[in-house]
Amino acid sequence: MKKIFVLSFISVGYFLNAQNLSNSPYATYGIGDVKYDNTIETSSMGGISTAFISDFTSNFNFANPANNANFELTSIKLEATNENNYFKTDYNNTKSTKHSTYLSNISLAFPLSPKLKMGLSYQPYSSKSYNILHEDKNENGEIIRFNRFKGSGTLNTAQIALGYKVTDKLALGARANYYFGNLYDLNELAQPNAELINGYETRNSIHNFNFTLGASYQNLNTSTDRKFTIGATTTFGNTSNMTTDYVNSTYFYADAAGNTKSNESIIEQKSTKSKNLLPLQASVGVGYGEENQWFVSLQGDYKKGESITYFGNTLDLQNSYRISAGGWYLPNYNNFRSYFSRIVYRYGAFYEKGNLQIAGQNINKFGVSGGVLLPFKNSSITRMSGLEIGLELGKRGTLKNNLINQNFINLKVGFNFADRWFRKTLYN
Repeated sequence: MKKIFVLSFISVGYFLNAQNLSNSPYATYGIGDVKYDNTIETSSMGGISTAFISDFTSNFNFANPANNANFELTSIKLEATNENNYFKTDYNNTKSTKHSTYLSNISLAFPLSPKLKMGLSYQPYSSKSYNILHEDKNENGEIIRFNRFKGSGTLNTAQIALGYKVTDKLALGARANYYFGNLYDLNELAQPNAELINGYETRNSIHNFNFTLGASYQNLNTSTDRKFTIGATTTFGNTSNMTTDYVNSTYFYADAAGNTKSNESIIEQKSTKSKNLLPLQASVGVGYGEENQWFVSLQGDYKKGESITYFGNTLDLQNSYRISAGGWYLPNYNNFRSYFSRIVYRYGAFYEKGNLQIAGQNINKFGVSGGVLLPFKNSSITRMSGLEIGLELGKRGTLKNNLINQNFINLKVGFNFADRWFRKTLYN
C-alpha cells in the first residue's frame, strides 16, 4: 500500500502539466489566475498559514516551512478542486458560467530528525483559459468588426521545503520554488466578409527560481494550554528566465476549426526576456489558541507589483495586499460516542486588493470559506489521517465602467494519508 502511494506521487505530477483550468477573463492580464499556496487546509481558513502551527503530527505547512515543529509522521496528500465561476457585465447585459475540475495539489512530507522536517510539493501556480468574442456595431446595429481574445496555458510549480526547530519556541524554515510552463495569448481583428485576419500573438516560456525564508515563535502556557504564535515569511531571489515571443501578422485559416494558419505575412516580430516575473513577497501573521481545541489567526500578505510583456508592450501591475482571518475548532476528540465531536471544523474570510487596475477601477477580491477534516475510523489525534473538504465563496471585479463581476464557488476535496512510514524497525 505504501509503495502505491509513492508511485502515485511520482506519476500524477506528469498530468498536472496538461490540465485545462477554468478562470476569469481577468486572467488575460499578466500570468493569469494565481492558485498557488491554496491547499484545502489553508483555503478553508481564509488563507491563514504564516502563524499556523498545526497541533497535529500529520500536517506539513509549505507556506511557512518554519511552522512544522509538531510534524512527526510521513504524509501524502492528494487534492482536487472544482471551480464554478459566474460572470456578469452591464455591457449588452451579458452573463456567462464556467466550470472546471482539476488536480490542485500533491505533496509528500516526512521528518528527517526530531528537529528537521522536509516536504516536496507539486501544483499549478497560475493558469489562462479564456475565449472572448467582442463585436463592434455601427448605428444601424450592423457588425463592422470582430475582436477575439484567446488564452491558454498553465504555470506549474515544484518546491522543496525544510523546517528546523531551533528551540522549543523558535523555528526557522526555507523553501526553494521552481516555476515552469507556457502561457499563450492571442488577439485577432477581422471585418465581416474580409479574408485576412490581423493577429497579435504572445507566447511566454517560463523557467524561474525563487526562495522563501520563514520564521515562527510560539509560546505555550502549560497551565492553561493556551498558546500565542507569531510568524513571518519573505520570498526573494528571483532568477527569472521568461522568454516572450511576440508576432503581429496577417493570415487566414485553412481549416474551419481555426487551427492552421495560411499565407501568413509578418508585420512585426520580436523576442524579449523578463526578470521581474515573480517579485518580492512578504507575509506576517499572529495566532492564538488552546492546545487540541481551537485556534484563530490574522494575517497580512504583500506582493510587489510585477512587469510582463503583453501584446508587444510592457504591462506594469500595481502592488497588492491581502488580509486573511480564520482558524479551526475541534469539539472533543476523546468523545468516541460522537463522530462529529472528533471532526476538525475550519472557517475563514479574506479581502484582497488586486494588482490590476482597469478603466480606473481596482479589480479586488473577497470571500468566506469553511471546511472539515473527517478523520478515518482508526485515526487517532497523533495520527490525524482523513478526508479533507473545503468550500470557498466570493466575488471578484465590479460592474462599473462595463467591467466584469465574477462570483465564484470553489469546492476542494482531498485525502491526507499519514503514518510512521519509511522507518526501520528496531525489533522483529
